[in-house]
Amino acid sequence: MYELSRKDMSKIAPLFSNAAHTIIRSCLQGYMGRAWTDNPEHPSSAQIIVGDFCFFTGVPNRELTDNIHVDSPSGLLLLIPESPGWDVLIEEAYPESFERFMRYTIKKPEAFHKETLSGNIANLPGGYSLRKIDEAIYRRLLMMEQLRDLCSVFGSYEAYEKHGLGFVVMCEDAIVSGASSYTVYDKGIEIEVDTLAGYRRKGLALICASRLILECLERGLYPSWDAMNKESVMLAERLGYQLGEAYVTYIVIEKS
Repeated sequence: MYELSRKDMSKIAPLFSNAAHTIIRSCLQGYMGRAWTDNPEHPSSAQIIVGDFCFFTGVPNRELTDNIHVDSPSGLLLLIPESPGWDVLIEEAYPESFERFMRYTIKKPEAFHKETLSGNIANLPGGYSLRKIDEAIYRRLLMMEQLRDLCSVFGSYEAYEKHGLGFVVMCEDAIVSGASSYTVYDKGIEIEVDTLAGYRRKGLALICASRLILECLERGLYPSWDAMNKESVMLAERLGYQLGEAYVTYIVIEKS
């Protein structure tokens, strides 16, 4: 098993040629994440970890499924088999610490309706404000367990300022909801949307996401969306996206 340097990521790119997840591109294009392979010169198996996500492809390899590195504060990883056979190895490697569920791909709309998105933003309730994520907000988000994933994959504010993008809704001085770039790739971002439990069902996530999508369109970036659950699917559809396919995902707690 070999860890690849950023300049060698292209060696495993063919193994991921059919993968739809933009988080994989974030690693292959050198923005963030780590990657391993069975053979750096003639790879037949590969693993990529970015934030809370871990992808496997190629010939199933037990060394790689045993290779769990959790860099996120949650201590969890979402393991996604990109080719057949990996699910068996994952379940064998973590017999008492995995949960199997379905996530959903979200398809690109024919076109975003800017008027609808602007109308969503105009519905911001009284007493709330919408703000772009700056350095002060970035550092506050990292201290918030429910909202830190909005920017936690970036190693520093300098990296977020250079490549990232996001907005939050504030109630007075409290950050209560946000939409931001979980990861970035060439000409696009992967959207992360989170809202504090006590502020849900107020349309705040819809407002943040609408503002972020409009900003992406202005900058020539594509705002990619991938859904953790049916609620995320419904929110995406309200923004103009279309439901894609369900795919198997495992939540695994890091071995002690």
